[in-house]
Amino acid sequence: MYYGYYEHNLDDKGRLMIPSKLREGLSGGSPLYVLKGFEGCLSIYNEKEFGVLCNSLEKLEYENKKARDYIRNVLASVVQLNVDKLGRIQIPVATLNKYHISRQVAVIGVGSHFEVWDLEAYQKYDEENSKSFEEIADQLVNSHE
Repeated sequence: MYYGYYEHNLDDKGRLMIPSKLREGLSGGSPLYVLKGFEGCLSIYNEKEFGVLCNSLEKLEYENKKARDYIRNVLASVVQLNVDKLGRIQIPVATLNKYHISRQVAVIGVGSHFEVWDLEAYQKYDEENSKSFEEIADQLVNSHE
């Protein structure tokens, strides 16, 4: 399980040093899968969790337009990356530009995967959503009762 908050800087080539706590969940030599996340971030999955995601996509009814749109958006955005010996991944510049990710990033663990956010965008998101943290928790708990 991925968790925690980390601030990092991408180098000039778009390389991200994966925080050491997040690297613990990676299999040696296995690729990572970077794809379009929610609210403007990039989602990064290890091979096992990417397989789980793909299985959930396969269960969607492709005949349904919303399902097709979602599947297309997700899978078209996937970039397979390898972790180098120093624990870095090189996110393509085109991907960084498309999702407006600057050199200063926030990396957050969110359970099955971790996310890379433009630092300023994440700080704004966090500020807006922290205010309603308890209210959201109440709604989620009450919706399961």
